[in-house]
Amino acid sequence: MAHAAQVKIPATYMRGGTSKGVFFRLQDLPERCQAPGEARDRLFMRVIGSPDPYAAQIDGMGGATSSTSKCVILSKSSRPEHDVDYLYGQVSIDKPFVDWSGNCGNLSTAAGAFAIHAGLVDPARIPANGVCVVRIWQANIGKTIIAHVPVTGGQVQETGDFELDGVTFPAAEIVLEFLDPSDDGDEGGSMFPTGNLVDDLEVPESVANAGTLKVTMINAGIPTIFVNAEDIGYQGTELREDINGDPEALARFEAIRIAGALRMGLIKTPAEAATRQHTPKIAFVSKPKDYAASSGKTVTAGEVDLLVRALSMGKLHHAMMGTAAVAIGTAAAIPGTLVNLAAGGGERTSVRFGHPSGTLRVGAEARLVDGQWTVTKAIMSRSARVLMEGWVRVPGDAF
Repeated sequence: MAHAAQVKIPATYMRGGTSKGVFFRLQDLPERCQAPGEARDRLFMRVIGSPDPYAAQIDGMGGATSSTSKCVILSKSSRPEHDVDYLYGQVSIDKPFVDWSGNCGNLSTAAGAFAIHAGLVDPARIPANGVCVVRIWQANIGKTIIAHVPVTGGQVQETGDFELDGVTFPAAEIVLEFLDPSDDGDEGGSMFPTGNLVDDLEVPESVANAGTLKVTMINAGIPTIFVNAEDIGYQGTELREDINGDPEALARFEAIRIAGALRMGLIKTPAEAATRQHTPKIAFVSKPKDYAASSGKTVTAGEVDLLVRALSMGKLHHAMMGTAAVAIGTAAAIPGTLVNLAAGGGERTSVRFGHPSGTLRVGAEARLVDGQWTVTKAIMSRSARVLMEGWVRVPGDAF
């Protein structure tokens, strides 16, 4: 019996922030995969090695975590004042689907660097030495991201001394600006979809004895549901192994996520949540405490404004998703949210929070206009590096 030969597709494997993904130029994809649809989804799943009932992604480029099960497409942008369009796909590990409902903030860093590497930025805009400002249109959510990418000798400067908790080795710093990060589009509505900074969310009694939880639901960076750690029996100091090995705990978090997604208008029925694992995110916050990060380093209460733990694709994240960091920074800047209260309340333009791998600082500019909170931008620093480039191979009949 004859079997289809493998095909080669130009690709680059990159780390961006605390995530990794396979990057493609749109023009390099097989023709039938250059438009959204089943062929593209099937290709990306085969590249990553999904769906995998063993949840290991051994036969693909994925790393068996939500942080490493990602694909990215970049192309030159036709939008005025933008250099590239950036489209992100979160590939499910054990189920046959690709979630296109949100952005990856960590890989936004790599998108800026890859745009230069891949020749998608006008050479006239790239300095011989200095910082290249890459103007990115985030196509999943329709937002602008500005990446300030260091350049040496006309090429991306990847090595440096910038340290990012959750990443083993230092690299060059890339500053990201998320412009107008709140979601004011049709899906999800305004930044606070219910109009409230804090809501009483109805949840199963297995989650909360009273059947309700205090939550802050926000559309900024990525739709996110924040709860107080103590309200669900946690300290806010937990690491991955404290949560991810407990199926009952994960089920409770998913129940909160589904209830919040319904209340935010992101899904119409609970069943829809199964094919929308990437959004919304669920996170829990607490006031500062001393704790040992996953590296063994001690984070003291005096180093941070609050503690945050967040789940991605049904598991506690090893550090913090970049888009969730935008949501944290935005919510912290608005007096009265659960995030702001955990950080001590009041007005602030930046916040440093503790996560399982260490700490992260994010800034946000929020203001009250005609009774509605708006955020002009959120800022954070990450790093990115090319790990491998060449071709990725997949069976020709896989897509």
